Amino acid sequence: MTRHLLSGNQAVGEAVRLARAQVVAAYPITPQTTIVEHLAEAVGKGDLLADFITVESEHSAMAASVGASIAGARAFTATSSQGLALMHEMLHWASGQRTPVVMANVNRALAPPWNIWVDHSDSMAQRDTGWIQVYAETNQEVLDTILQVYRLAEDKRVMVPAMVMLDAFSLSHTYMPVDVPESDVIDRYLPPYSPPQKVLPETTQLFGSFSPPELCYMELRHDLEVAMHQARILLPQVEEEYTQLTGHPSFGAVDEYRTDDAEVVLMAMGSLAATARDAVDALRREGKKVGLARMRLFRPFPADAVRSLGERFHRIAVLDRAVSYGSGGPLAGEVRAALLGIADPPVLAAYIAGLGGREVTQEQIRSIFERLLSGNGLPSEEWVGLKVEG
Repeated sequence: MTRHLLSGNQAVGEAVRLARAQVVAAYPITPQTTIVEHLAEAVGKGDLLADFITVESEHSAMAASVGASIAGARAFTATSSQGLALMHEMLHWASGQRTPVVMANVNRALAPPWNIWVDHSDSMAQRDTGWIQVYAETNQEVLDTILQVYRLAEDKRVMVPAMVMLDAFSLSHTYMPVDVPESDVIDRYLPPYSPPQKVLPETTQLFGSFSPPELCYMELRHDLEVAMHQARILLPQVEEEYTQLTGHPSFGAVDEYRTDDAEVVLMAMGSLAATARDAVDALRREGKKVGLARMRLFRPFPADAVRSLGERFHRIAVLDRAVSYGSGGPLAGEVRAALLGIADPPVLAAYIAGLGGREVTQEQIRSIFERLLSGNGLPSEEWVGLKVEG
């Protein structure tokens, strides 16, 4: 294993190289572009033996990835923001045809107005497309998670696509030390892609053909739902096997930090969790028992892990970096639903912050914790850091 100083986008590229992807189809978009530049360079040098397909749009990039996977190739693509939105139709094709394509999405705010900085609105808008969704906190986790989701997505009990999210600029263009495993180690962890069925030129097969109501459409959707739940069950095993080979830590669906004796807990996703960790440490030094529960796996949603938190803590805050207009924060909504039916449910305080890359400070998170500890004035929805004009 070798330690390198890598940006998040470079970490994605190194993971795809180690995974020995056979087809890369992508279209450039800020702040994702350096991922495909890294991969194009690797293909050009012969470090990655893959077909690099230059396409005219993100929609075509996903179409090419789905086609490659159907033909039996390990496929990868990457995008961000408006590019992910343009892929929307093809995301359903990827999951509906059970093609385990892996994609890196650099979380960036959706227009209008144009904005190239981070929030989670782009991927949250795709949460019902049948893709596994994992949100990373560090560049090391970015690399590790790309490899783990290839293993998970290609498991014959799963066979669904997966996207790994990394926050724009705070991860994508920020350099961190990253331990890169040796190729032979990953070869033992991630065997060559071998789908249970594939389309070959010499055979006649139908993929995604017409299905009237009385045939199998509903059953196929049920199978996809079952596969997503299977992915949630298999994730700990996939992580543990990776940890045994590499020594890198496992985080699970929900990564808990200093929660063993905590009185209150904050839930957050992505790089916001790093700021929250600093706030937790600062408050702990003052003797205040606070903890962090980082939501890593968003689809399939780990309802059991969330219910466990709800049974252990009487007050929980949820910090969303996206909004489902008319409903509030998407994570908060999912958490509320998961907590229904608990005999003594916790009080849930919901916050929305950091949209369009607006800074979320340790002081703001500290304030959330202070209110949570006091139990006074806890909001069902509150926006943090709004600029109020004169």
